Amino acid sequence: QLQLVESGGGLVQPGGSLRLSCAASGFTLNYYAIGWFRQAPGKEREGVSCISSSGSSTDYADSVKGRFTISRDNAKNTVYLQMNSLKPEDTAVYYCAAKRGPYGTIKPHLSYVYDYWGQGTQVTVSS
Repeated sequence: QLQLVESGGGLVQPGGSLRLSCAASGFTLNYYAIGWFRQAPGKEREGVSCISSSGSSTDYADSVKGRFTISRDNAKNTVYLQMNSLKPEDTAVYYCAAKRGPYGTIKPHLSYVYDYWGQGTQVTVSS
């Protein structure tokens, strides 16, 4: 069964950090670009970050630039999203998605290009 599984979410205080993981099973991520998206209650899906299949190219939403870092370890078939200096407005369900090919996108209206999606992990930033 081909699937993506996110982990690492939780409750953290403002200013804190979390590292999300996106692990693939049933297929290798080497040939896939990976995107992270998030959706807060009552809000539209937002693109957060993406990384190319080689790991050489990354992109970030303006709202997370300088605070979030995406990386990948193809040997472990896993992509990470390191989130620092978290803010209450970062609260959302975070999803990873895999697109076969070298490059992904963080544009929500193009999220249909992704082939596989995880089930999501909740991130709550609150004091």
